[in-house]
Amino acid sequence: MEGIQEPVSRSMTALLRRAVLDHYVSERRRSYPALLHVGVPGGPEEVTAADPDDGLDHALRADVVAALLRRTRRPGFVPMLWLTRPGPPQLQDVDVQWLASARAASAEAGVGLTLVVVTRHAWTDPRSGVSREWKRLRQR
Repeated sequence: MEGIQEPVSRSMTALLRRAVLDHYVSERRRSYPALLHVGVPGGPEEVTAADPDDGLDHALRADVVAALLRRTRRPGFVPMLWLTRPGPPQLQDVDVQWLASARAASAEAGVGLTLVVVTRHAWTDPRSGVSREWKRLRQR
């Protein structure tokens, strides 16, 4: 089985909650572009636009992911990917497009893939369906 599995470790839960909280705090608009983040939530990261209408095909998206993985990779560390976007946490076309490209890029790089979709109140792993949602998210 691919993706994040239950039970989700405390460290992974904290990391993904941080991604949701950062997105919640930084994005107040109702409509905003999807962004692909590569790195560590709350730490160093690279970001690129992930608009489904940007004209990128699968190969170009895979090249973008590969470049971001190379820029953020360090010895003993594999960056994670998270896609921030508006709307509900249910699977959308943009999620599937970037997931397919991320799979190809991570396989080519020979690294494991952790990719989640982050909305203003939730995160979801599009491969396994594991998710967490908060009604009222606050900084601790």
